[in-house]
Amino acid sequence: MLRYKADVRTVAFMTVTTLLLVVLWTWGFELSKPLFAVLFAWQLLMAVVVAVMVHNHQHLPMWKKKWLNVLTDNWLTVFYGFPIFGWIPTHNSNHHVYINKDPDYTKTWRYSEKNNLVTLLTYPSISGYFQQKVISKYVKELWHKNRKKFWMHALQIGTLVVWTVGALLIDWQKALVFVVIPQQVSLFTVLIFNYLQHVHADEESKYNSSRNFTGKLLNFILINNGLHTAHHVAPGVHWSKLPELHAKLEEKIDPTLNEKRFGWYLFRTYVLAIFVPKMRATNMRMERMKRVEAQQREEAGAAV
Repeated sequence: MLRYKADVRTVAFMTVTTLLLVVLWTWGFELSKPLFAVLFAWQLLMAVVVAVMVHNHQHLPMWKKKWLNVLTDNWLTVFYGFPIFGWIPTHNSNHHVYINKDPDYTKTWRYSEKNNLVTLLTYPSISGYFQQKVISKYVKELWHKNRKKFWMHALQIGTLVVWTVGALLIDWQKALVFVVIPQQVSLFTVLIFNYLQHVHADEESKYNSSRNFTGKLLNFILINNGLHTAHHVAPGVHWSKLPELHAKLEEKIDPTLNEKRFGWYLFRTYVLAIFVPKMRATNMRMERMKRVEAQQREEAGAAV
């Protein structure tokens, strides 16, 4: 019933995520501190994976059967912490059209061309704020144009409210720790990923508009989400095909946009760069604009 056999991994990750919640809800506060720490850290890691699964499922639904896709929509919604239809107007119909250009609601340079710890950590709140209005507009338009689709989306809202409020009513302490915190981690990290993948890249370039993180372990856990250029070149391609596509495109991508070690990139860019200026990444967007400006001045001078 899966469109692609590779999504057995996705189903396995969904199962692990569900089981972790069941185990932690049942025994979490009674477990030894080391075991609790391990299981809770694992749950937060799976919250990050949930965000990636939302992304993949919104681009290409996992199942051949519609009812299974609807069920998956609602499962992802409660673990993600936001109705996943919100990706349609903000991501599929906007970000993939403009890719960090001015009309992109998730553009990384809205208030600053800098790339530091402050811009990184404030980006999710800023980006999330600007996405809310377009989501609201999308829902209102559906009410008038496609009532059936509106109610399918409303089901996600209702499921999320019942799930979260129900958990809080049953046990508010467990709900905050094992439901709400993972939801917030999922929502926060997916926007952090978007920032890391596009900040200081050249949004006008077909192959240099995204940063890639190519580590094999990272891409196993994050379901190939690190191979972002390939995804933008062919957004309809299933995630399992991205390594093959990335290999074909790699020579066309600026080498500085292919990072093998995710952790080293974070440490180098957001810690070492504070003290060692040469560790700061080149702003390819600004470099392009400087070249264009210099060319325009040259042409203006020649015309005179």
